[in-house]
Amino acid sequence: MTQQLKEIATKFHGKIEVDLSKAWHFPKGLPGFEEEEEFVILPIGENQQFQVLQSTKEAGVAFVVANPYKIVEEYDFKIDDPTVDLLEVKSPEDLMVLGIVFIKEPFEESTINLQAPLLFQINNRKAKQMVLNDKRYLIKHPIDEKKLDEMKEKTTSGKSE
Repeated sequence: MTQQLKEIATKFHGKIEVDLSKAWHFPKGLPGFEEEEEFVILPIGENQQFQVLQSTKEAGVAFVVANPYKIVEEYDFKIDDPTVDLLEVKSPEDLMVLGIVFIKEPFEESTINLQAPLLFQINNRKAKQMVLNDKRYLIKHPIDEKKLDEMKEKTTSGKSE
């Protein structure tokens, strides 16, 4: 694949040159950002666990993302047929899954969106955010295991925040 270099403005990296041949195409955009159809994934320093999903058009449209399976071991869901068709998925190996992370201060308060995973078809570079209808997963699922345990304790004891 031939490189297609372009300089873009980013939210966290300033102006940088990216290879558009490695961009991800969201045919329907993202919920709330339907006009944003092209993104690149950028590193966050040396950190391997977190990355940035950056729009190639709008510097302010960028999301910290992470592999949800490294945060929640038992994470699993079924991909609906329209998503399989849109992304042209032939097998599970065709997909990379990321979740949008909400970074908080202190970091232990940070959460990941498990209710709407980002699906990336690695062969054709198409992507989609799929909203699950699964009550096991939260939009703001705690990243820190202790916070998750505290939250479960409050829920089972009848207390709520």
